[in-house]
Amino acid sequence: MKKYILGLFAVAVISSCVSQQERAMKSADKNFILKAANENFAKKKWKNALALYDRLTNLVAGTDDFPNVGFNTAYANYYDKSYKLAGHQFKNFAVNFPKDPRAEEAAYMSALCYYEGSMDYNLDQSTTETAINELQDFLTNYPNSERSKNISQLVDELSYKLEFKAYENARQYFKMGEYKAANVALENVLEDFPGTKLRPKIYDYIMKSRYELATRSIYDLKDERIESALSYTKLVEKELPDTEYSKTAVELRGKLEKEKQNFVVVKKQTEARIAALTARQKKEADRMAEKNKTEQQIKDQISNEKKAMQIQRDSAALQTPPPAATFKIQR
Repeated sequence: MKKYILGLFAVAVISSCVSQQERAMKSADKNFILKAANENFAKKKWKNALALYDRLTNLVAGTDDFPNVGFNTAYANYYDKSYKLAGHQFKNFAVNFPKDPRAEEAAYMSALCYYEGSMDYNLDQSTTETAINELQDFLTNYPNSERSKNISQLVDELSYKLEFKAYENARQYFKMGEYKAANVALENVLEDFPGTKLRPKIYDYIMKSRYELATRSIYDLKDERIESALSYTKLVEKELPDTEYSKTAVELRGKLEKEKQNFVVVKKQTEARIAALTARQKKEADRMAEKNKTEQQIKDQISNEKKAMQIQRDSAALQTPPPAATFKIQR
């Protein structure tokens, strides 16, 4: 019997709550809706509270209740994990009610919403960039706030996410065997994030990219790329002494020195072949030039002889008088 009574009581309570929510949703009484919305907010029934606060926006406009509705709506969206919307609402509150005691809190929560809404590193990072800007703006506007104490930590965390995304994107080029692109992309990461914690790993991949470029290089670029790779192994050893990366640098430098020695031999052999080929080409060119010269001389001689003969014929024709006229006597 006791359980039965308790069950009826629970049903009655639930029915009462549902009934109140339904009545509030249909009501035009601002105070009744506001009371129901605030009760839902206090009970952490965020969706119910948001549904009612949405109805109140126009009803409380221009009244003293308007800031409270806006502030609670932002928090309800925050707790409901609608971070982007909540961040926008908190920011609007801070801008529209700068003298409200809660303005600083709203500004902080706006930045925090963008922080919470930051996506995983492999997804779009526009929200992360916005969050960094919002957090830094809060630090600028409220440098002495108690809430500013963890701002730098949050900014560092978000910045690292951007660094890691850029690093991973660059590393993909290395994994695909695009070593030249990997080298450029990794150097860009160092330039864009000079204080990055990933510097040792980036150094390592740049060194390995240059090593691969040197060992796989075409003839004309091999000398330059070997020297570039050797130079970078020395940089890594200097910047990261007594680490796994410096050990790798020493190992790769040994391989590069052998590669350099082998290339010196190949280079001498190639230069010798090129010299021999050049000599043969020159000899052939000289022979062809001599042949052409002889042929031209013969052509010139024939041409001159023809001209001389023509001159003789022309001269003889001038010296020979025309035949005398012959007259016939009529009979």
